Amino acid sequence: MKRALILLSAGVLVIALGYGMSQPNRLFWNSLEVSVTAYNSTPAQTDGDPHRAAWNNRLKPGMKAIAVSRDLIELGLDNQTKVWIDGFDGPYIVLDKMNQRFTQRIDIYFGMNVKAARRFGERTARIYWR
Repeated sequence: MKRALILLSAGVLVIALGYGMSQPNRLFWNSLEVSVTAYNSTPAQTDGDPHRAAWNNRLKPGMKAIAVSRDLIELGLDNQTKVWIDGFDGPYIVLDKMNQRFTQRIDIYFGMNVKAARRFGERTARIYWR
């Protein structure tokens, strides 16, 4: 009986840890509160080719892509990192990096829809990554 209870407890612990590792949370994942803005594939917002990101990734409207400020790269938010943003369906993929003047900030990619990006504005959200 005691042995069965120990095995059952161990099984529940393994399942709980597996779930905790698979879902974004503050206990098992890196997290940070950042400023969140929006950007587009327009010549005015890019250097040269509006659909080519800073790491040479191709951007296509409809992608769940983000750009990160360069200080976040040092924290592990590098090219191709999956990021979950509180309040948004995820994951988003880091495909671009921002100008050096920005810190503690991410930009969500809005394709060519400049009006939607302007409506989005600026907000604060917690992000999660591993």
